[in-house]
Amino acid sequence: MTGRFITLEGGEGVGKSTQLKALADAITARGHNVITTREPGGSEGAEAIRALLMQGGEDKWSARAEALLFAAARADHVEKLIRPALARGDWVLCDRFLDSSRAYQGGAGGLSDDDVMTLHRIGSEGMLPDRTLILTLPDNEAESRAAARDGGNVDRFGAKNRAYHRRVAHAFATFAEAEPERIRMINAQGSAGHVTARLIAAIEDFL
Repeated sequence: MTGRFITLEGGEGVGKSTQLKALADAITARGHNVITTREPGGSEGAEAIRALLMQGGEDKWSARAEALLFAAARADHVEKLIRPALARGDWVLCDRFLDSSRAYQGGAGGLSDDDVMTLHRIGSEGMLPDRTLILTLPDNEAESRAAARDGGNVDRFGAKNRAYHRRVAHAFATFAEAEPERIRMINAQGSAGHVTARLIAAIEDFL
Protein backbone atom coordinates (compact mmCIF):
# COMPACT_ATOMS: atom_id res chain seq x y z
CA MET A 1 0.00 0.00 0.00
CA THR A 2 1.22 3.48 -0.83
CA GLY A 3 1.74 5.92 2.00
CA ARG A 4 0.42 9.46 1.65
CA PHE A 5 1.43 12.66 3.37
CA ILE A 6 -1.49 15.02 4.09
CA THR A 7 -1.18 18.33 5.92
CA LEU A 8 -3.87 20.50 7.51
CA GLU A 9 -3.22 24.22 7.53
CA GLY A 10 -5.01 27.43 8.40
CA GLY A 11 -5.08 30.28 10.89
CA GLU A 12 -5.91 30.18 14.58
CA GLY A 13 -9.24 28.68 15.62
CA VAL A 14 -10.20 27.00 12.34
CA GLY A 15 -10.43 23.50 13.86
CA LYS A 16 -7.32 21.76 12.57
CA SER A 17 -6.78 19.57 15.62
CA THR A 18 -10.41 18.40 15.72
CA GLN A 19 -10.47 17.68 12.01
CA LEU A 20 -7.10 15.91 12.03
CA LYS A 21 -8.50 13.26 14.37
CA ALA A 22 -11.76 12.93 12.41
CA LEU A 23 -9.91 12.62 9.12
CA ALA A 24 -7.54 10.04 10.59
CA ASP A 25 -10.52 7.96 11.75
CA ALA A 26 -12.11 8.16 8.30
CA ILE A 27 -8.92 7.10 6.51
CA THR A 28 -8.32 4.28 9.00
CA ALA A 29 -11.84 3.04 8.25
CA ARG A 30 -10.79 2.76 4.60
CA GLY A 31 -8.09 0.26 5.59
CA HIS A 32 -5.00 2.45 5.90
CA ASN A 33 -2.63 2.75 8.83
CA VAL A 34 -2.54 6.42 9.88
CA ILE A 35 0.03 8.37 11.90
CA THR A 36 -1.06 11.77 13.25
CA THR A 37 1.50 14.38 14.18
CA ARG A 38 1.99 18.13 14.50
CA GLU A 39 4.37 21.00 13.89
CA PRO A 40 6.36 22.27 15.48
CA GLY A 41 6.87 18.90 17.11
CA GLY A 42 6.37 15.27 16.24
CA SER A 43 9.81 14.05 17.30
CA GLU A 44 11.81 14.43 20.50
CA GLY A 45 14.07 17.12 19.10
CA ALA A 46 11.24 18.99 17.41
CA GLU A 47 9.13 18.99 20.57
CA ALA A 48 12.02 20.57 22.47
CA ILE A 49 12.20 23.32 19.84
CA ARG A 50 8.41 23.73 20.05
CA ALA A 51 8.71 24.76 23.69
CA LEU A 52 11.18 27.48 22.69
CA LEU A 53 8.95 28.75 19.90
CA MET A 54 5.51 28.74 21.46
CA GLN A 55 6.23 30.11 24.94
CA GLY A 56 7.16 33.66 25.93
CA GLY A 57 6.31 37.10 24.66
CA GLU A 58 5.42 38.03 21.10
CA ASP A 59 8.80 39.67 20.57
CA LYS A 60 10.85 36.78 21.96
CA TRP A 61 12.04 35.79 18.47
CA SER A 62 12.28 37.71 15.22
CA ALA A 63 10.66 36.23 12.11
CA ARG A 64 14.12 35.18 10.90
CA ALA A 65 14.96 33.39 14.14
CA GLU A 66 11.53 31.72 14.08
CA ALA A 67 12.07 30.53 10.51
CA LEU A 68 15.41 28.97 11.42
CA LEU A 69 13.96 27.24 14.49
CA PHE A 70 10.94 25.94 12.58
CA ALA A 71 13.20 24.65 9.80
CA ALA A 72 15.38 22.83 12.34
CA ALA A 73 12.36 21.28 14.07
CA ARG A 74 10.93 20.23 10.70
CA ALA A 75 14.19 18.65 9.59
CA ASP A 76 14.22 16.40 12.66
CA HIS A 77 10.50 15.63 12.31
CA VAL A 78 10.86 14.63 8.65
CA GLU A 79 13.92 12.49 9.30
CA LYS A 80 12.73 10.75 12.46
CA LEU A 81 8.99 10.31 11.87
CA ILE A 82 7.55 11.34 8.50
CA ARG A 83 9.88 9.67 6.00
CA PRO A 84 10.08 6.35 7.94
CA ALA A 85 6.28 6.19 8.23
CA LEU A 86 5.76 6.83 4.52
CA ALA A 87 8.41 4.21 3.68
CA ARG A 88 6.35 1.67 5.64
CA GLY A 89 3.29 2.54 3.58
CA ASP A 90 1.57 4.48 6.38
CA TRP A 91 -0.43 7.64 5.87
CA VAL A 92 0.88 10.67 7.77
CA LEU A 93 -1.53 13.45 8.75
CA CYS A 94 0.20 16.55 10.10
CA ASP A 95 -1.28 19.56 11.88
CA ARG A 96 0.79 22.29 10.12
CA PHE A 97 3.91 21.89 8.00
CA LEU A 98 5.94 24.01 5.57
CA ASP A 99 3.05 26.22 4.43
CA SER A 100 2.63 27.57 7.95
CA SER A 101 6.23 28.80 7.88
CA ARG A 102 5.59 30.34 4.49
CA ALA A 103 2.45 32.08 5.80
CA TYR A 104 3.54 33.10 9.31
CA GLN A 105 7.24 33.91 8.95
CA GLY A 106 6.94 34.74 5.26
CA GLY A 107 3.63 36.35 4.38
CA ALA A 108 2.95 37.82 7.83
CA GLY A 109 6.51 38.08 9.15
CA GLY A 110 8.14 39.73 6.17
CA LEU A 111 10.54 37.03 4.96
CA SER A 112 10.54 36.19 1.28
CA ASP A 113 9.02 32.91 0.19
CA ASP A 114 12.35 32.06 -1.46
CA ASP A 115 14.13 32.37 1.89
CA VAL A 116 11.66 30.07 3.64
CA MET A 117 11.83 27.54 0.80
CA THR A 118 15.66 27.64 0.83
CA LEU A 119 15.68 26.72 4.52
CA HIS A 120 13.25 23.90 3.76
CA ARG A 121 15.41 22.62 0.91
CA ILE A 122 18.44 22.53 3.21
CA GLY A 123 16.69 21.11 6.26
CA SER A 124 14.13 18.70 4.78
CA GLU A 125 15.38 18.21 1.23
CA GLY A 126 12.41 20.17 -0.10
CA MET A 127 9.85 17.53 0.92
CA LEU A 128 6.27 18.51 0.08
CA PRO A 129 2.95 16.93 1.14
CA ASP A 130 0.88 14.96 -1.34
CA ARG A 131 -2.04 17.21 -0.46
CA THR A 132 -2.41 20.28 1.74
CA LEU A 133 -5.87 21.18 3.07
CA ILE A 134 -6.27 24.76 4.27
CA LEU A 135 -9.22 25.31 6.59
CA THR A 136 -10.81 28.76 6.31
CA LEU A 137 -13.21 30.75 8.50
CA PRO A 138 -14.34 34.39 8.64
CA ASP A 139 -12.23 36.46 11.07
CA ASN A 140 -14.88 36.81 13.77
CA GLU A 141 -15.77 33.14 13.86
CA ALA A 142 -12.12 32.05 13.96
CA GLU A 143 -11.39 34.50 16.78
CA SER A 144 -14.38 33.27 18.79
CA ARG A 145 -13.37 29.64 18.38
CA ALA A 146 -9.75 30.37 19.30
CA ALA A 147 -10.84 32.29 22.43
CA ALA A 148 -13.11 29.43 23.52
CA ARG A 149 -10.31 26.92 22.91
CA ASP A 150 -7.55 28.85 24.67
CA GLY A 151 -9.50 30.24 27.61
CA GLY A 152 -7.21 33.27 27.71
CA ASN A 153 -4.05 31.16 27.69
CA VAL A 154 -2.75 31.98 24.21
CA ASP A 155 0.65 31.10 22.76
CA ARG A 156 2.98 33.59 21.06
CA PHE A 157 1.23 33.32 17.71
CA GLY A 158 -2.30 33.40 19.02
CA ALA A 159 -1.44 36.65 20.76
CA LYS A 160 -0.63 38.44 17.49
CA ASN A 161 -3.04 41.14 16.32
CA ARG A 162 -5.80 40.82 13.73
CA ALA A 163 -3.74 42.49 10.99
CA TYR A 164 -1.05 39.82 11.41
CA HIS A 165 -3.58 37.01 11.14
CA ARG A 166 -5.15 38.59 8.08
CA ARG A 167 -1.75 38.57 6.41
CA VAL A 168 -1.46 34.87 7.31
CA ALA A 169 -4.86 34.14 5.72
CA HIS A 170 -3.95 36.11 2.60
CA ALA A 171 -0.71 34.16 2.25
CA PHE A 172 -2.51 30.82 2.50
CA ALA A 173 -4.97 31.91 -0.19
CA THR A 174 -2.08 32.95 -2.43
CA PHE A 175 -0.42 29.56 -2.07
CA ALA A 176 -3.66 27.75 -2.93
CA GLU A 177 -4.10 29.84 -6.07
CA ALA A 178 -0.52 29.15 -7.16
CA GLU A 179 -0.53 25.39 -6.43
CA PRO A 180 -4.04 24.05 -7.12
CA GLU A 181 -2.90 20.45 -7.60
CA ARG A 182 -1.41 20.21 -4.11
CA ILE A 183 -3.37 22.76 -2.09
CA ARG A 184 -7.13 22.88 -1.52
CA MET A 185 -9.07 25.51 0.42
CA ILE A 186 -11.71 23.97 2.69
CA ASN A 187 -14.65 25.89 4.17
CA ALA A 188 -14.57 25.16 7.92
CA GLN A 189 -18.03 26.59 8.63
CA GLY A 190 -20.87 24.30 9.66
CA SER A 191 -20.91 21.12 11.69
CA ALA A 192 -17.72 19.18 12.32
CA GLY A 193 -19.13 16.27 10.33
CA HIS A 194 -19.78 18.43 7.28
CA VAL A 195 -16.25 19.82 7.42
CA THR A 196 -14.80 16.31 7.67
CA ALA A 197 -16.81 15.29 4.60
CA ARG A 198 -15.29 18.21 2.66
CA LEU A 199 -11.81 17.13 3.69
CA ILE A 200 -12.43 13.54 2.62
CA ALA A 201 -13.75 14.73 -0.74
CA ALA A 202 -10.54 16.72 -1.23
CA ILE A 203 -8.38 13.57 -0.92
CA GLU A 204 -10.77 11.08 -2.51
CA ASP A 205 -8.42 10.59 -5.45
CA PHE A 206 -5.87 9.04 -3.07
CA LEU A 207 -8.37 6.73 -1.36
